Amino acid sequence: MRALVFGLGYVGEAFARALTERGWSVTATARSPEQTKSAQAIGLSAVDPGDPKALAAAVLGVDAILITAPPGSAGCPGLAALAPAIARANAFPDWIGYLSTTGVYGDREGGWVDEKSHLAAQSVEGGRRAAAERDWRQTGRGMGLTVTTFRLPGIYGPGRSALDRMRDGTAKRIAKDGHVFSRIHRDDIVSALLLSMEKPRAAAIYNIVDDEPAPGEAVVAFAAHLLGMEPPPLTTDLSQAARRFYAENKRVSNALAKAELGWRPVYPNYRVGLEAILGTV
Repeated sequence: MRALVFGLGYVGEAFARALTERGWSVTATARSPEQTKSAQAIGLSAVDPGDPKALAAAVLGVDAILITAPPGSAGCPGLAALAPAIARANAFPDWIGYLSTTGVYGDREGGWVDEKSHLAAQSVEGGRRAAAERDWRQTGRGMGLTVTTFRLPGIYGPGRSALDRMRDGTAKRIAKDGHVFSRIHRDDIVSALLLSMEKPRAAAIYNIVDDEPAPGEAVVAFAAHLLGMEPPPLTTDLSQAARRFYAENKRVSNALAKAELGWRPVYPNYRVGLEAILGTV
């Protein structure tokens, strides 16, 4: 079995590792010699996404494709590169996964959203993701491809959690009454992707989030507790990026992924997730 990962970032690398452990041959996109070396270091092949002929060869006979790269002002770079490559190679992968964001829902004043909720992105990034989702679904219908969208919240995991921010002194506890958001452990994303590959459904959309939306300040306080450190003081001093984030307040349902895929998060809340990360250090 063969797979292509377009964008070997935090989630893409974990997904690629999970596939190679299952005996798959995985190719990842790499735009520089450094990225090529990083891919090869974990047993992957590498392909330059800017080389149409090489990319077409990489998708020929591929069984699964994952796109993690974020869209820019010109749209999704994965779509711009892969659609022509798939057509050129006359490829027909069984599954294409596109990683989006729960930011497409915008602010719901703490209310719940699910996959049938209307999209009301407030940020430029959320708007671009919503457009990229639409473009991938349209391309999937036009080319007869099975494209699945995964809407993700804040991602954490080993090396990227409130524990790390506490240790390096960058953790902040933001004081904003009533504000909650969903989050997801990296490995729970990977497990959802693997289950979706076993049950591909064209144009499917899944929220991959944990079971317990919670305030960000509670997560930082718990991380401090686990490390035996004093939590940082509550503050209302927000960076521009943080202001955009805290402008959206919602709870995201994962019921559809559970019902259709049989998925269950191994880390159903931030407490379980942080305890597990601490235990691996």
